[in-house]
Amino acid sequence: MKAVLCKEFGPPERLVVEECPSPSLGPTQVLVEVHACGVNFPDVLMIENKYQFKPPLPFVPGGEVSGRITEVGAEVAGLTPGDRVLAPTGWGGFAEEVAVDAERAIPIPDEMDYVSASAFLFTYGTSHYALKDRATLAPGETLLVLGAAGGVGLAAVELGKVMGARVIAAASTDEKLAVCREHGADELINYTSEDLKGRIKALTGGAGADVVYDPVGGPFSEAALRATGWNGRFLVIGFAAGDIPKIPLNLVLLKGCQIVGVFWGAFTGREPARNRAHIDELLRWYVQGRLKPLVSATYSFANVADALNALAERRVKGKVVLVPDR
Repeated sequence: MKAVLCKEFGPPERLVVEECPSPSLGPTQVLVEVHACGVNFPDVLMIENKYQFKPPLPFVPGGEVSGRITEVGAEVAGLTPGDRVLAPTGWGGFAEEVAVDAERAIPIPDEMDYVSASAFLFTYGTSHYALKDRATLAPGETLLVLGAAGGVGLAAVELGKVMGARVIAAASTDEKLAVCREHGADELINYTSEDLKGRIKALTGGAGADVVYDPVGGPFSEAALRATGWNGRFLVIGFAAGDIPKIPLNLVLLKGCQIVGVFWGAFTGREPARNRAHIDELLRWYVQGRLKPLVSATYSFANVADALNALAERRVKGKVVLVPDR
């Protein structure tokens, strides 16, 4: 099979595409013929040795796939060859085949194509867990989403609307904000040309946002926290801007608000049954037409560096996906 290999840590240009042996299959695993591979920010960090999970070299990046099961392990029940599934892999996904634990292989509905399936789990899973479990977002509350045109941001915009919130989308260009509007945002803020704190206050009548969803970090986090309302929840998703902000904790005291960490990956391991219930709910919403993943581009394995660079440079709207050549 062909696979994208990271043989040395560094920028995406150091990745190579090579022929590799097909994965060996454990008794509780299934072998998936990969039809599409979602590209996510942790992939960028992992190949640079900057992520909390550090697979030994050489390794195949890629944390989520969709495809067709071609073989099942001896102890697997409930899945058979031919089943269409999506699956988190951690790494190993940028390949024509991947072995995954059967409990992580999730059947996809007939209405979902492979490209959409490969772009679904990380973004919607993260945002659903953040808004439902960590923020307990309630109907009628105001949700501010930073980096709202990116993968997890756009998922948060859609989920906020499904959950009955008023959604304010903040992004760096008017083009990105137009995408947010198409996916349901009620209000828009261009934080490169507008004062973020001032606009949030104006749009909320001075009350501030009830929930802030921040996958970006960097210079806008403190401004957003300062515009968080009483009893607000500030969700720390990640640091796509590259800088981890240093927050004055007196703001948390004065506002009676919370800074809440969101580590969806750890949640999936610690509470697998609850996570599966979340995913089932998300797939129902997809079938009902309430969620519409945006895949702005697909790339071949040979162009994996272009996909990862577009993501790292924050040029992507929604998600990008790798599609194996067949």
